[in-house]
Amino acid sequence: MTPSSEPTRGLLGDAAVRLADAGVASPEHDAAELLAHVVGRTRATLPSEVPAELVGPYDALLARRAAREPLQHLTGSAGFRYLDLAVGPGVFVPRPETELLAGWAVEAAAPLERPVVVDLCCGSGAIALSVATEVPHAVVHGVELDPDALAWAERNAAAIGADVSLGLGDLASALPELDGRVDVVVCNPPYIPLEAWESVAPEARDHDPAAALWSGEDGLDAMRVLERTAHRLLRPGGVVGAEHADAQGESAPACFGSTGRWADVRDHADLAGRPRYLTARRLPAAGRTLAP
Repeated sequence: MTPSSEPTRGLLGDAAVRLADAGVASPEHDAAELLAHVVGRTRATLPSEVPAELVGPYDALLARRAAREPLQHLTGSAGFRYLDLAVGPGVFVPRPETELLAGWAVEAAAPLERPVVVDLCCGSGAIALSVATEVPHAVVHGVELDPDALAWAERNAAAIGADVSLGLGDLASALPELDGRVDVVVCNPPYIPLEAWESVAPEARDHDPAAALWSGEDGLDAMRVLERTAHRLLRPGGVVGAEHADAQGESAPACFGSTGRWADVRDHADLAGRPRYLTARRLPAAGRTLAP
């Protein structure tokens, strides 16, 4: 070690303890990610020593992370499936569990000749851009209510070079010109009950846009709106997928199953075995099933 450097192992050990004491859920991972960001490396290629002039900037980022500022805001990016998305204040940070819903949308669209896919509440564009890049023959639309969040989606689409149509719109009234013509509707709506405020991690509660989190007393207000909008947009036989909270494994699918307008209403677990997203197929008419 030279006088102008610090050993990486010691820095990481101290940083992990500091973040753990602050209640950060993944202290070792976050400590390494922040150091990699500061030195311009990946976690797998961190040097054995860190130049002394970088220790101060690293310490400053650690202080912000200890104050529960999201890791992705500090690094400016979030990995999602095969994409590296720019994120920051004003947009919901995509979570790893949502990759499963995006994968479902990809699998639903891929076999179709020219599928029309709509991502409602698209936020950073994570799902829409995943579908657009993994199913290049798809016609993909992303709709977002918040202009600040839409700006992040547009930035990501431009950086990736994805062929996707993005626009401002409300979940209830989005894309009337596509009524009855959509093959796949996918959505990660707000789904946290207002009463759950205290149980939500500070990274989300204090930094994600409120409109992307809260959805009425039971957390299902947006899901009920989505049911109506998806029914309007989808062709008969078209499919919808929507994420929900792990405590909504029965109540969220019931928003669809109770209407009599959907077949194959199913819930799906995430990699930890927790209820995570529902899927359903639009019936051609209320009470009638589709021919095989």
